Amino acid sequence: MESRRRSSGGPALAIDETLDARGLKCPLPVLLAKRALQRAPAGGVLEVLATDRGVDADFVDLCASTGATLLDSTFADGVYRFLLRAAG
Repeated sequence: MESRRRSSGGPALAIDETLDARGLKCPLPVLLAKRALQRAPAGGVLEVLATDRGVDADFVDLCASTGATLLDSTFADGVYRFLLRAAG
């Protein structure tokens, strides 16, 4: 079992929306996350679950292009989990 974690530490966050993109191939997880961030309130937290192997770098790029903040990134049991804070 591979496990990887990149975290800002600190207290647990309230999640405003969860996007379950497990089983979807690139670029769908990132496109759906971008749409979810656009409708999220400023500062809202989006949780994304994905299984496509290429999404790790894609979400870093998504944050750079949208102004969102990558708060946490984990990988366990074949599932990537990202916590993103919407810009604003």
